[in-house]
Amino acid sequence: MENINASGARPRWTAERRFFTGMAIAMLIVAYVGFARSFFLRPLFPEWPSPSEPIFYVHGVFFSAWCVLLVAQAMLVGVGRTDVHRKLGAFGVVVAAGMVILGVAGALIAANRPTGFTSVPVPPLQFLVVPLFDMVFLVAFVGLGVANRANPQSHKRWMLLATVTLLGAAFARWPYVWKLGNPFAYFGLADLFIVALAIWDFRTRGKLHPVTRWGGLALIVSQPARLALSGTAVWLAFATWLTNLAR
Repeated sequence: MENINASGARPRWTAERRFFTGMAIAMLIVAYVGFARSFFLRPLFPEWPSPSEPIFYVHGVFFSAWCVLLVAQAMLVGVGRTDVHRKLGAFGVVVAAGMVILGVAGALIAANRPTGFTSVPVPPLQFLVVPLFDMVFLVAFVGLGVANRANPQSHKRWMLLATVTLLGAAFARWPYVWKLGNPFAYFGLADLFIVALAIWDFRTRGKLHPVTRWGGLALIVSQPARLALSGTAVWLAFATWLTNLAR
C-alpha cells in the first residue's frame, strides 16, 4: 500500500533523510567488508584467522543485526513509516543488550586465550581496554538515544555514534589496514563518520549539534586515553582480576 502522510502527500526523501540513511548504509558496508573473511564469507577464506569459539558467531549475528537494523530504521523514517520505526526500536534495545553481553564475554574469552585477540599485536590484557570501553560507550550512547527518542535530531545522532564505537573492530580487519597493526589507524577511520556528521551539522545548522559535539568529542578523546591507560599498573591489575573471574 502506498504510504501517505497526514497532509495527503507522499513522504519526501529530503537531504537529511538521504544523509542519515547513507551514513547507516556506509556503516553496514564497513562492517561487511571488515568481517567478510572471518564471518560473512568464512567458507571462502579458510586460511583467514577466525575464532573457533561458538560464542563469536552468535556475537557476529547480533552485531550484524544491529547494523542491518540501523539501515532499516533510517529507511523507515525516510519513507515516513515512523510508526514501524518506533515498534522496531524495542527490538533494537534487545539487540543492543545482547551485543553488550556478548561483547564483554567475547572480550574476556579472547583475553584469556594464550594467543590473545585474533590478529592483534598487543598483549591481551592491555588490548582488553579497547573492547570493554567500546561496550561502555555503546551502553551510554544507546541509552541516551532511547532517552531522547522524542527528539529525532538527538536520537539519530546518538544511534550513529553508538555504531561508530563498533567500527574500529571492522576497520581493523579491512584488507591492507589490518597489516598496519596500529589502533590509531582503526580509530581514525571510524572517526571519519564523526567528521562527516560534523560537516553535515555545519552545513545545515551552522554549528555542531550538542550530541555531535559532546558525544563525538568524548569518543575521540577516549581513544588515546584508553591506550594510555592500558599499560598502567592499575589497568593491568584490574584486567587480571576480571579475566581470572571469567575463567
